[in-house]
Amino acid sequence: MTQRVGERLVMEPLAAGKAVRLSRMAPDFWLPGGGLGSPLADPFLSRKPTLFIPGTEGRIQLEPGEGSAVIVAGEPLQGTREFGPKDLAVGVPLELAERVVVLLHLADASAVEAPDALGMLGVSAGLQRVRRQIEQVSDLNVPVLIRGETGSGKELIAQAIHHRSPRRAQSFVSVNLGAIPKELAAAELFGARKGAFTGSVRDQKGYFLAADGGSLFLDEVGEAPPEVQVMLLRVLETGELFPVGAHAPVKVDVRLIAATDARLEEQIQEGRFKAPLLHRLAGYDIRVPPLRERREDIGLLFHHFARQELEALGEAHRLKPEDPFTEPWLPSGLASRLVRYDWPGNIRQLRNVTRQLVIGSRGQPQLRLDAQFEQELSSPRTSHPDVSAHPSSPQQAPEVKRRKPSDITTAELMAALRENEWDLKPTADQLGIPRPSIYDLIERHPNIRIAGKLSAEEITRCYKECRGDVDAMARRLEVSRKALLRRVKELGLGAKDG
Repeated sequence: MTQRVGERLVMEPLAAGKAVRLSRMAPDFWLPGGGLGSPLADPFLSRKPTLFIPGTEGRIQLEPGEGSAVIVAGEPLQGTREFGPKDLAVGVPLELAERVVVLLHLADASAVEAPDALGMLGVSAGLQRVRRQIEQVSDLNVPVLIRGETGSGKELIAQAIHHRSPRRAQSFVSVNLGAIPKELAAAELFGARKGAFTGSVRDQKGYFLAADGGSLFLDEVGEAPPEVQVMLLRVLETGELFPVGAHAPVKVDVRLIAATDARLEEQIQEGRFKAPLLHRLAGYDIRVPPLRERREDIGLLFHHFARQELEALGEAHRLKPEDPFTEPWLPSGLASRLVRYDWPGNIRQLRNVTRQLVIGSRGQPQLRLDAQFEQELSSPRTSHPDVSAHPSSPQQAPEVKRRKPSDITTAELMAALRENEWDLKPTADQLGIPRPSIYDLIERHPNIRIAGKLSAEEITRCYKECRGDVDAMARRLEVSRKALLRRVKELGLGAKDG
């Protein structure tokens, strides 16, 4: 029931033993953001209720009785089943009559918030916490450090902070430090004077001055080279910077927002990151929950991305079938698997999978999995480090099997690059090799291209064919989106996200 995604039924507060009776005709669900909706009303659901009985210590007992057939984690439910607090904290997807999927999980019953508040889609407690933190810090001039896994939406949060700040009318400049060669990082960030280095034929402004009066977002700040860390610390402490080749400081007024998926405290212990810089960056710390901690948002996000793709294909009607007896466009089994999956690539991965599913099922009455996604969604759940955890936390990062770069075949490298959309850091992590080795491997394989070596003619032609959609260009050219976006800007071409 894709048209009902995001609606919820709150079972708390209830006295232990008082059952919620869920059937075709009752009870009414609440609409996203508040307001009373209607019962499920699917004609294939039974009129006889399925019982949800709250127990002691936060437990829920499920009794299907003579009501609709219930499938839990792909297995038909036989008899009564009890779910404890740990199950409910993760979330338990239930398929009813192979037509409707509901997620049984813990929630804040008092929280009612628009599912797209601050431009971020979701109703989970974790996302609501992030929204509150944005509201608390936006109007202040303190630096903000956003911690979260790759693909979890850190830049979206940075944009929300800027757009709610007194600087909203000024520039918001986004820089990915992981995409800038370390030998160019200082000049890119702080600018350079003419003749400061070979090829410097004119003054270079730099990202800090480009953001003067506004906000500068530094993504992957853990990738900053040591010399850049020193310069960042000076800017944060004095509000002054030295362009490369300059003999006098330049005053700059910038609100700095940084983001990382790295454990900076561990990098400090290893001597790779400066403790004073971390203390300056983390004027206010925001932790972004990974998608596996906000499973109740997966349906909303999938629906959002699917609608975008379907509208582009002229098939938006699939989300609102006119005949209630037709087979669901999104099969319940697939919906349940999407919710159960751990999404190691977070929202970015969900968006890409949604696009693949929709386009791959174009013109078909139902979404269908191909062999690749069948295997991907069947993979076991994996543990993930908490990037915001303090070193004293008992939680440990999973060990990654390290490999020799010479053991990586061209086919394996290409497969990893495609899977991670030419983002070199997750590619290196997946292959179990240091990130610098990725550059060496790419250099050794002439069939693997990089954005920096593409001709201006090829980029311009692709830009026109893709109508400025950098995501589409990166997929067609098979190069890093970040590096391609830099080339597009260098060529004076406008760009838009796909």
